[in-house]
Amino acid sequence: MKLNLKSLSLPELQLALAPTEPSPVAVRKVFASVFAHGASSLEEVCQAPQVPRRVADFLRENMEMTRLEVVERRKADDGFVKYLFASPLGGRVEAVRIPIFDHKYVVCISSQVGCALACDFCMTGKLGFKRNLQTWEILDQVMQVRAEADRPVRGVVFMGMGEPLLNYTETLRAAQILSHPAGFAIAGPSITFSTAGHVQAIRRYVREGHPYRLAFSVTSAIPEKRVKVLPIEKTHPLPELIDAIREYSTVRRERAMIAYVAISGFNLGREDAEALKAAFEGIPIKVDLIDVTDPTGKYLPPSAEELKAFRDHLQILGAPIARRYSGGKDIGAACGTLEASQYGGVVLPPPVAAG
Repeated sequence: MKLNLKSLSLPELQLALAPTEPSPVAVRKVFASVFAHGASSLEEVCQAPQVPRRVADFLRENMEMTRLEVVERRKADDGFVKYLFASPLGGRVEAVRIPIFDHKYVVCISSQVGCALACDFCMTGKLGFKRNLQTWEILDQVMQVRAEADRPVRGVVFMGMGEPLLNYTETLRAAQILSHPAGFAIAGPSITFSTAGHVQAIRRYVREGHPYRLAFSVTSAIPEKRVKVLPIEKTHPLPELIDAIREYSTVRRERAMIAYVAISGFNLGREDAEALKAAFEGIPIKVDLIDVTDPTGKYLPPSAEELKAFRDHLQILGAPIARRYSGGKDIGAACGTLEASQYGGVVLPPPVAAG
């Protein structure tokens, strides 16, 4: 069975090429050709400068470079672009290209086909869990978005389909390649994993000392409310999650990012702000408010007045409060709406086929 060149970190590539006794320069050139330069085929890697013939011959015989199929791309009025990919391994996933002002992009990517956590306001959760993505499937989302981008990709967020910390090995390997100077060269702090709160995985992550950021989906600090929308509360109760967040913040000496999905009439009262204050007492945090986007209509986003009142209540935290823009609503690209389907917006012409 051939190895997928897009799934190998630099140390793994060094080991795989060991039979050819390559120089460190040759190994790095192969790695950079794949990830930094975005080679579209194995042959392009083999013909890259400073790749010796014996290494190229070995690559042809033992490696492959599989791609995801771009099923469709749709562009929203606000500039967000959603990509629907089909994998040869089975299943469909989505990624979103997010414009940041007029000078860069962030790419929101998927880590699983479907999701096991079944968050009640999330369309991905309604699909159920199918399988974990392999490293190459995760990275190829970024590679294909980057290949046609008109400005640099400076950040990646694992906030698409799936819970990244439940696909720990593959997502961390992908992040290592994304942040490597000879890979995608994306700064570690510009790579973020969103988690609904798998406590053991968070603690493992902290122990291992990774440079990437975590965003913790809390949504309510009142357990009786939280469990209604985040079933993970049953197995990873809030007090345990708070302890893990405290450990994360202490070890990293930084504010923990608390993602709070704002739902009208549900979690935006004074008592909700007071519960947050009590839960995170002594822990440096910053709160990201995200309007719920629920195509089923079960949950509604807050009115401007409701959100303003809640932000006023949150002043008791003494912490930074931000409202995260959840764009691409008209194409199903907003937070919680990825479900491997396409609608709305402008259908973009197919990308130019790779050589």
